[in-house]
Formats: sequence, C-alpha cells, structure tokens
Amino acid sequence: MTLRTKPENIRVDTTPAKRPQPTRIEGRVVSVAPLDPSSHAAALFDSTRGVENEQLWLYLFEGPFATRDAFDTHLKQKASLEDPLSFAILNRASGDAVGYASYMRIEPAHRVIEVGSILFTPRLQRTVGATEAMYLMALHVFEDLGYRRYEWKCNALNAPSRSAALRLGFTFEGIFRQHMIIKGRNRDTAWFSMLDSEWPKRKAAFERWLDLSNFDANGQQKVSLSAMHREVENGS
Repeated sequence: MTLRTKPENIRVDTTPAKRPQPTRIEGRVVSVAPLDPSSHAAALFDSTRGVENEQLWLYLFEGPFATRDAFDTHLKQKASLEDPLSFAILNRASGDAVGYASYMRIEPAHRVIEVGSILFTPRLQRTVGATEAMYLMALHVFEDLGYRRYEWKCNALNAPSRSAALRLGFTFEGIFRQHMIIKGRNRDTAWFSMLDSEWPKRKAAFERWLDLSNFDANGQQKVSLSAMHREVENGS
C-alpha cells in the first residue's frame, strides 16, 4: 500500500522568519523588555538569593549565585548574547524586574524558535503576570516575527515546567534520553511545541483568560487557562 502525502504538507513558504531584536512588548500587568543588567540586576538578585530561593535554580544551567558580583557577571554575559536573546519581565506597577526569559535556538530559515532560560521570582510565580509574559512572547513570535514552530524544553524531572508547558497550550512531543549533562547530572529533556496553525486558538484562550472579567474581586480566576484551551478547541 502506498501512502500519499498531500502536496500542501510538503511545500511550505520558504521566506525566513525575522530574527528577534531587543524590543519592548507591553502587556496589562507586565512588560517584556531587553535585559539590562544596570537596571534589572538589583531587583533580580534580591528576589533570588539565599538558601530559601535555591530551588529556583535547580533545573537552570546556571546559579545559584552567592554574591552580587557573581550574579552581575552572569547577567552581563547573558545580556551580551544574541542567541539566547534575553528579556526581563517587568512589573508594570512598580517597574521592578520580577523574572527573565529568552528566545533561543533561533533558526529563521526554518522558522523555529524556542522560549527558555526562564526564571520567575517568587513575586512573579503563580500570578497573572507570569502567564501574560508567556502570552506576549508567543504573540511576538507568531504575529510579528513569522515563526511556524515555537518550542519549550525542560528537564524531564521538572514537573512544574512540564505542567506549565501543557497549561500554556504546548503539545508534549517526547523525551530525549541522556540529552545533556547539567551541573554534573544527567538530563533527559522533555520536548513541547506550539505551531503557527495552532496559534489562533491558543491566542483566543489566552485572551479570554487574561480578560479582567475572568477574575473576581479578590483577583482569583473564574475559569482556568486549561479549561479555556479546551473550550476554544471545542468551539465554545
């Protein structure tokens, strides 16, 4: 039996995507802005230092940092690179940096890009701003830059990151076994992706979840983002 592949599944637009630039993306609760060590280091270091915050660095390639000097050196190196291209996540009310994330493994010719090296400080974790930051970065990738595949990867042992990827609308693709050695330990890597063809529904779910009408007077969500994704997929 011969399997036939539809021509549209083979031929694609070969126009390269745009390479991301250090740009500012504004949201309602947070902004995503080029990482600037001189402006962002103090707030980020204060929010991530100490034994109580060591868990934040468990699955990252770097950290934790015992001194401000070591952290500043790390942040300056991070800010100097074009791939990964790093952004601070800023609380719009205070202007403080409350996290960072990067575009990485940037392949304009194939229109593939990854979001990674994500650090959410305790001030950002489990907040509307955390979700909005990921929405803003995905929106920029698909609608401004023209990528067709958006990737999320994490240590396979990192259950919170895997749950976050699914909640945000990424699709689990599998495990790369013995993929890396990080901080002297084996890393199996879980791969997730979101495609440009999926983005319109993902965007609709994000925007319905982020809308002020989805939150009560105490700021608690009425409908979860995962439920919003299911509703949009089912056409409701």
